[in-house]
Amino acid sequence: MAPVTNSRLIFNSPPGDGPFEPGKTLVVDNSHSIDVDTVALDGGFLLKILFVAPDPYLRGLMVGPGQPALIDVPPFILGESIIAPSVGVVVRSETGDVKVGDHICGALPAQNYVVKPGLEAGLLVIQNQYNIPLSAYLGVAGLAGMTAWMAWKEFIGTAKKGSTVFVSTAAGAVGSFVVQLAKLDGCKVIASTGSADRVAYIKEFGADVAFNYKEESTDEVLDKEGPLDIYWDNVGTKTLDSALAHAATNARFISCGMISAYDTRDATVKNLLQLIAKSITIYGLNVATLIPKWAAEFFTEVPKLVAEGKVKFKEHRFEGLASFDDAFVGTMNGTINGTKAIIVVGSE
Repeated sequence: MAPVTNSRLIFNSPPGDGPFEPGKTLVVDNSHSIDVDTVALDGGFLLKILFVAPDPYLRGLMVGPGQPALIDVPPFILGESIIAPSVGVVVRSETGDVKVGDHICGALPAQNYVVKPGLEAGLLVIQNQYNIPLSAYLGVAGLAGMTAWMAWKEFIGTAKKGSTVFVSTAAGAVGSFVVQLAKLDGCKVIASTGSADRVAYIKEFGADVAFNYKEESTDEVLDKEGPLDIYWDNVGTKTLDSALAHAATNARFISCGMISAYDTRDATVKNLLQLIAKSITIYGLNVATLIPKWAAEFFTEVPKLVAEGKVKFKEHRFEGLASFDDAFVGTMNGTINGTKAIIVVGSE
């Protein structure tokens, strides 16, 4: 086979304290090629990347040289491929860990082909015994799903029936699964999102009250529908302040993300005294710390729930690495048509 282009999505320019800059922060590099049949594997295996997910946490890795990432993950390296959640298929192998035709998911370089020395920590062979779409392993059956399901198991367990749960960024990949987990436990769910279409969408997933925070006051909605027993926070700042003000005594908060502060670095919260006044417990969520405990149960239960239709998901697919900017901005702004943006990089 003649060499083929091995396109890469590289980290080109740190955005600093400003917003992600399409066409500048990340760029596609088409200068590399690869001979799939002859490239040296040195005892490893060759993956063809099929899908990449432009997850919000990647924004926290776009920092300048010598600066720490905003989360506990190694930052991107200037001029190198970004590392992003991906699914690939093994096209050649010199290791007993994987065989040709196996599908692998995990954090991988965003490029067409990747040589790996072995099945490193964080890379999983997808068993897919329930035959759900492979791209689901980047969403509801992947990192987003693990974030929602594992944290709910760890910090909530089974919620008391009738509890009031508020989920911010509820139409996203994580939030929409949290909505469904809360409904499975018999909770009343309040869901905020950023457009009328996504309000309608998250109602289809079971939210009892859904509103567009850009057009309705979060405080006014929570005044009417609260107090809150559980708050799942994907936003931080003003929305967190509102939740604190409307929390019930002994409420539980799960802090999953602070998307409103990723660009500005301003995570100011004014109502922290409510933690004391209402005996609120707040859990900081780093899913990496939960995976060792919950992974086996997650991969046993969640794909089955998806296959049975008990947990729903919706994707918005983009074509090619060059579409990463659109997919990422849409994910960050909450404007994509679906809970999960998926970039289709290749086919089998």
